[in-house]
Amino acid sequence: MMQQTEEGLQTVLQDTFALYTQALDQQEAKLRSQEIGIVQSIGQGIAKIAGLPNVQSEEIVCFTGGSLGLVFNLDPEEVGVVLLDSSEQLQSGTQVRRTGKVLDVPVGDTLLGRVIDPLGRPLDGKGVVRTSQRRPAERDAPSIMDRAPVNVPLQTGIKAIDALIPIGRGQRELILGDRQTGKSGLALDTIINQKGKNILCIYCAIGQRSAAVAKVIADLNEHQAFAYTTVVMAAAEKPPGLQYIAPYAATAMAEYFADQGRDVLIIYDDLTNHARTYREISLLMRRPPGREAYPGDIFYIHSRLLERSTHFNDKRGGGSLTALPIIETEAQNIAAYIPTNLISITDGQIYLSPILFQKGVLPAIDIGKSVSRVGGKTQLPAYRTVSGDLRLSYSQFEELEAFSRFGTRLEESTRLTLERGRRVREILKQKQYAPMPAAVQIAVMLSVTAGLLDSVPITKIAIAELAIAQAISTELADLCLQIESGAALKDADRDALLKVATTAIATVVKDTTDPKDTKDTTDPKDAKDTTDPKDTKDTTDPKNAKDTTDPKDTKDTTDPKNAKDTTDPKNAKDTTDPKNAKDTTDPKDTKE
Repeated sequence: MMQQTEEGLQTVLQDTFALYTQALDQQEAKLRSQEIGIVQSIGQGIAKIAGLPNVQSEEIVCFTGGSLGLVFNLDPEEVGVVLLDSSEQLQSGTQVRRTGKVLDVPVGDTLLGRVIDPLGRPLDGKGVVRTSQRRPAERDAPSIMDRAPVNVPLQTGIKAIDALIPIGRGQRELILGDRQTGKSGLALDTIINQKGKNILCIYCAIGQRSAAVAKVIADLNEHQAFAYTTVVMAAAEKPPGLQYIAPYAATAMAEYFADQGRDVLIIYDDLTNHARTYREISLLMRRPPGREAYPGDIFYIHSRLLERSTHFNDKRGGGSLTALPIIETEAQNIAAYIPTNLISITDGQIYLSPILFQKGVLPAIDIGKSVSRVGGKTQLPAYRTVSGDLRLSYSQFEELEAFSRFGTRLEESTRLTLERGRRVREILKQKQYAPMPAAVQIAVMLSVTAGLLDSVPITKIAIAELAIAQAISTELADLCLQIESGAALKDADRDALLKVATTAIATVVKDTTDPKDTKDTTDPKDAKDTTDPKDTKDTTDPKNAKDTTDPKDTKDTTDPKNAKDTTDPKNAKDTTDPKNAKDTTDPKDTKE
């Protein structure tokens, strides 16, 4: 038995070596040329290279030491290269060789739950990202015939957006506003709301502080949203070239999933930094500046990026790539160069007002300046029963509120419109990281448009909203599923929602306004320990404060009748009365 095993093993080894020998005999060494250039000068994030006559635009070149660069300018005498790595080890005279490849990035499911840079290198300390496929970062946008209409909603979980500025899968909706107004918060809320909806998310951070991106990652982890999210990060301290390629690399990763028929959401945070980075690189490369010192092709770099987002038709798999680009305005100037460029490229915009933010209206969405050009086609059918009335009443309220400041007496109808509008504004407020299901949103908004909340004080609107949400989710669970599956809202369903909401609101109103039920807090008769003057005899009642304030008990100090020894002239005979001062001033007593 042992001998047979040894003979079998020997046979296998002989066959293997024979195959190796055959392969080596067939192998022929081929000479190939390799172009090597020399660095002429190094600038801030760029390099000028001589000696690469056949290099192509957007080709990757490799410096001695392993640093990478992207060919940016092709001049007759030299090549302008954008550095993708640190330039500390580079100097004039360093050798550069061609790779013959364009910029490509790894793609695949293994990227989900990872933090990587635009070249696919890990930044989360979880080891190398292993994928079986790579795709070029730059690709042509899908043709018109490959696209399908945008008609499937992408729920953000934010009431003001889902009801008034709906977003569809495959749409490009711009988020803009001044700094620190909650733009990134809207995007993060949208990512968190995709949990369980089979939508993959990619968050691309361009020129952000590392601490800010770390907080984003921590928030996504806290809300169990990181498992279906990839973070592509080019921090502010990284080379400008890496920040420039970041959105294109992230889009290539997202397109891989969309081509498989899956739905993807991508966030560009933010394209203002991207435009500034491109301007910096272009000016260093001596490209002629145009308006506001931006190069002439600044519009093209964003249009070719956002045109890749679309809803594919069935022949292409039916997937979608939804883009939410973020840009920052200065002093509410939405007519600046970059904002107007992106407004014209995208399918609508969500404008965040710093004035509303300062007033505490969060999210600070300005309904008047925000628009979705796709419109109600992407909304769930049930929204259409409430969104039109809500937008109309809110627009009337904003107009009347501005004019009502100039008058003191208002008509009853005007006053009612103002009261209703204040409740609509209160309903549209929403805390961050608290997305709301579509059915609950519809129930809450139906309640305010039907006037059910008119009797609820403004300060109790949030409590009423919570009560409605709990009641709807508990008592009408089947109806909630129907609404979220795309069923239209029938009259019977509408009545059922209003009935449950009325009961919930009645409970809140009773708990907050009925004095019989608030004896422990507001009834003065039951607050004897705190406010009743009869029970504060020791402190405030003058009749009972005899030891401190009663003038009758202060005879020794303040009553002139009892201060005989000090202030009464009748009792001061020895000192001031001329009649009693006979020993000193009476002339009858001074005869001698």
